Amino acid sequence: MGIQTWEVSKSLVTELVTSPLNLLLLGVCVFLIYKIFKIKRPATDSTEEKNDSPILPKMKRQDFTVEDLAVYNGEANEEKRILVAVNQKVFDVTNKGRSMYGKGGPYAVFAGRDASRALATFSLDSSALKDTFDDLSDLNPKQLESLREWELQFKEKYDLVGKLLRPSEQPTEYSDTEDDQTDSTAAAGPTSKSGVGADSLRLRASGLPAGNSN
Repeated sequence: MGIQTWEVSKSLVTELVTSPLNLLLLGVCVFLIYKIFKIKRPATDSTEEKNDSPILPKMKRQDFTVEDLAVYNGEANEEKRILVAVNQKVFDVTNKGRSMYGKGGPYAVFAGRDASRALATFSLDSSALKDTFDDLSDLNPKQLESLREWELQFKEKYDLVGKLLRPSEQPTEYSDTEDDQTDSTAAAGPTSKSGVGADSLRLRASGLPAGNSN
């Protein structure tokens, strides 16, 4: 029995080696197996990368001073949460925008900051990113309209956490009911006139993403 098996195996190997067609088919099989394992490997790396940035639970509704906001720059707080203020509204961009607003991202300069003036004026000058409260009173109608468009885009994409407080302004006491109502409103969501999602924005030559300035 063993001799017969050996003879059959020897015959198959001989046929395989001496036939150009069989050699070609063998080469194709080996190549496909290599490609399969090569494709699977990046998938594992992707999963590991996702685990490095876990999805954070929704933040409880609250208001922020400029100093409070600065802590949420993706680095200074324990959760590495990222908040951005737009038109005196504070948004949590952590889960859906970490790659954009986190360290090394194209919008990282806005993390933990009031981005209103920079977005409205398309400027990254030091005067556009203030460390104190900015009432935006000097913006012209065109810039204010542009800022409102940006606010709508952020509302469509990110969680609204609260508002940016003026100096000496007292924070609002939010209830769980208000949180639920906010969730329902966000689900319905306003539609921006521009119809442009936040993820579709691209950096301009000035270093800022392009927005609707009409």
